[in-house]
Parts: sequence; C-alpha cells; structure tokens
Amino acid sequence: MEEGTFVKEPKAAFTNGGGAYSRNYCQLKTKNCQLKMRILALDYGKKRTGIAVTDPLQIIATGLETVDTGELIGYLKKYMQAEQVEKVLIGYPLNFDDSPTDATPLVDKFIGKFANVFPNLPIEKCDERLTSKMASQYISEMGLKKKDRENKALIDTVSAVIILQEYLESRG
Repeated sequence: MEEGTFVKEPKAAFTNGGGAYSRNYCQLKTKNCQLKMRILALDYGKKRTGIAVTDPLQIIATGLETVDTGELIGYLKKYMQAEQVEKVLIGYPLNFDDSPTDATPLVDKFIGKFANVFPNLPIEKCDERLTSKMASQYISEMGLKKKDRENKALIDTVSAVIILQEYLESRG
C-alpha cells in the first residue's frame, strides 16, 4: 500500500431505531498516522458507573453507557475482547482540601480488583471534582425535559465523558 492512501475497513452492522446500517471507517495510512488503542474513562459509583471511550485516534471522547457497578468487571471483559484499550481512567473522588471522600475507599477497592483482573492494563486516577455538577449543567443546557435531566445514568455517562475530555485536553 502506498503512503497517503485511504483504506476502507468495514465494521460491524449496527441498529438505529429498528433499521440496520453498516458503517465504514476510512483510515489514512501514512508513516506518521497510525490508529492507536482506545482509552476508557469510568465515573465509578456505588450503584452505577458511567463509561466513556475515545475513538481509535484518541481525539474524541464519547459516552458509551452506564452499567450497574456490580456488573462492571464483566462488562469491561466483554468490551475489551471486542476493542483494543490502551488504558483506563477512573474518576478519583477527593474533597477540595484533597482529603478522601466517603466514596474514595470504594474506588480504591475497585482499582485493586481491576488490577487483579486486568494486570497488564494501566488504570490512572483522574480528579473528578465537580464532574457530576458540570454534567448536570451540560444536560440542562441541552434543553431536555426535567425527567431526562434528572436521569442519574445519563449524568454518570456525561461525567465520564468530562473526565476523559479533560484528560485528552491535558495531553496537548
């Protein structure tokens, strides 16, 4: 293949509102342009965990979904069988004076469990202060109905997107 040529790689079909569609990705093959692995971000909570993911080029942060925290490890195993993941970011809860919150021990416990299940995959703590508040504000500005604005699963997913987007922006 010549440098600078486009290659279309068919991806799996997906459904949207009952109709099936196929999606093609175009990849530019050059010496300087290579697909990277995805980065996942978790907004870990006692009941639910919001998940966000980058595109393969690690440019765009997108909300993936919110899962029950008890099912998170199983969900991540399935996801990582289907997608290549470079690292996982986890929102780390701290107070404004950098002291632990009530949720900090839960996150620490999960990090230990994650490291046992995925020993070769780095997990990085990211400051999550105010992400839920920011997520609620963004959702409110989208003009959704009050019931949708109060959807805690949506807030968790948007919080994970904020964690991931801030990480991407911090890399430059």
